[in-house]
Amino acid sequence: MKQIIGGKTPQPPALQAAVAPAAPAARFIEVDAESEGQRLDNFLMRQLKGVPKTHVYRIIRSGEVRINKGRVSADTRVHSGDQVRLPPVRVSEKMAEKAAHPAPAREFPALLEDEHLMAIDKPAGVAVHGGSGVSFGVIEQLRQARPQAKFLELVHRLDRETSGILLVAKKRSALTHLQDQFRERETGKTYLALVSGSWPANKKVIDTPLHKYLQPDGERRVRVTTADDPDGMRSITLVKVRATAPAQTAQGLPAMSLLEVTIKTGRTHQIRVHLASSGYPIAGDDKYGDFELNKRLQKAGLKRMFLHAWRLQFTHPASGARTELHAELPPELAAFAPSL
Repeated sequence: MKQIIGGKTPQPPALQAAVAPAAPAARFIEVDAESEGQRLDNFLMRQLKGVPKTHVYRIIRSGEVRINKGRVSADTRVHSGDQVRLPPVRVSEKMAEKAAHPAPAREFPALLEDEHLMAIDKPAGVAVHGGSGVSFGVIEQLRQARPQAKFLELVHRLDRETSGILLVAKKRSALTHLQDQFRERETGKTYLALVSGSWPANKKVIDTPLHKYLQPDGERRVRVTTADDPDGMRSITLVKVRATAPAQTAQGLPAMSLLEVTIKTGRTHQIRVHLASSGYPIAGDDKYGDFELNKRLQKAGLKRMFLHAWRLQFTHPASGARTELHAELPPELAAFAPSL
């Protein structure tokens, strides 16, 4: 006789198994050599594509993520051979849709490439990475173009509006070596910038602290500050006049100076703020520039900010050779200033 509980006939065990979905199981990932020394949170971002950062940090704090069966924190470093436990995670429909339609694959002009790194000539108008309202950037497009690449990471940043040399590491050892050089100011980074006015030849060093802040609308901005500002960051910019152009009264344009600008510190918007605060805003700069002048410059043919990462010097992470790269002015800038 079948036992009836609550008016329903119990299902046979085999049928119960067929009807009830199996609970999603945790999975284990072995850390490869390329991820050696990486922070756990950054490692998980690559493994859990489409999962919000807030959720990644939540599962770390809750203890659901473990390394070799032990509890860990977000800043724990992973090592080759480690077994990382990942709990089952749910992805929102929006994030799933984004993962299903990733960044379009795109290659960029290469100035140098080997098994350790690549240096590309980034065009203006392209962010280096997604975020802050931008769906994708250079690094996401490169990863889509090179699905076989196990490791591609940005070594440093360039503003979206800035063109020129951008380094991408193809090995973790190269990434850490190059980032150490940037942090210790052992690299040489020189930009070409066109500014309004005749830059005084004797003004060669700007050593003024910078302060980052948010506007009421949440937009990030930077301003010069004083040495006693506890939130000020020392910022050093070297300036050399490369060429000058006289005023073009017919077009309503002032005299202009093409500068070679070398930064000893890599602060957000450093060149733009230092030059503008000195009274010489960069042509076409829509954040810190002369807005009325920018309108006249657009009519004269300058459709973007005239700031270009022209030269980069660094020590190659594998060979130890001192390397110097150049990215000449892109056509839209060279066409605007043919005499400079």
